[in-house]
Amino acid sequence: RMPSIFSYQSAEVDWCEGNFERSPIIAEYYNTVNGALLSYDVLAPFLAGIFSVYFHMTLSYVGQLLDELSILWALAVAYSFWYPKIYFPRFIKSRKHFFWLTGITTVISTLMSFIKPAFNAYWLNCIAFHLLYLTWRELKKCNDKRVHRMAAVMVMWWVLAITSWLSDRFLCGLWQAINFPYFHSFWHVLIAMSLLYCCPLVIYFDVHYEMPSFEPKLGYWPSDSWPVVVPYVVLVEAHKQC
Repeated sequence: RMPSIFSYQSAEVDWCEGNFERSPIIAEYYNTVNGALLSYDVLAPFLAGIFSVYFHMTLSYVGQLLDELSILWALAVAYSFWYPKIYFPRFIKSRKHFFWLTGITTVISTLMSFIKPAFNAYWLNCIAFHLLYLTWRELKKCNDKRVHRMAAVMVMWWVLAITSWLSDRFLCGLWQAINFPYFHSFWHVLIAMSLLYCCPLVIYFDVHYEMPSFEPKLGYWPSDSWPVVVPYVVLVEAHKQC
């Protein structure tokens, strides 16, 4: 008999943290509370945080799909609205056509996810390399040091995040041996920090292409000198540097 897709621990993925060690109803306590609830609920759009909490709490097959597919669809929406037109494939003539291309691709990817859900996480991480490539292309055309600084900080957080993700996935035996199997919860927080810098960069470049009468400038709240800041974009009517 096949286990219910809603059952606890019916997912294809089980992270390194021990299950039900601190709660009889939460499978991965720190991944649920410290990772998903603390970071994704604050920063990720479209219910991704709620689905991440549900997945790590239950480790269910449905939870795994909801967690990963919510991220996929969030990325698809972001690509649809903010992907620069200059990078459209040659056969795409308008943003509307690009919407259709993104939508069809996302639907196909969603259907394929039901065949082998374990591959979803690797596919989603690969999308990050495309985003890094686009960032590199844009930085080559930009002389604003603040933009380069923000991009560098974004990449730093991403490298730490992906290192934590890979460490949890492939070095689990080592971390369990020293009783420290919490690197996936670090992934949640670190990738959220990377997104905190990624979003203003996307807005910055989008303004550059879609609002040519304005010059975007990057700032940090409450101050540039603070160790922990919230980056933001200011629009001024001036000559562009990028």
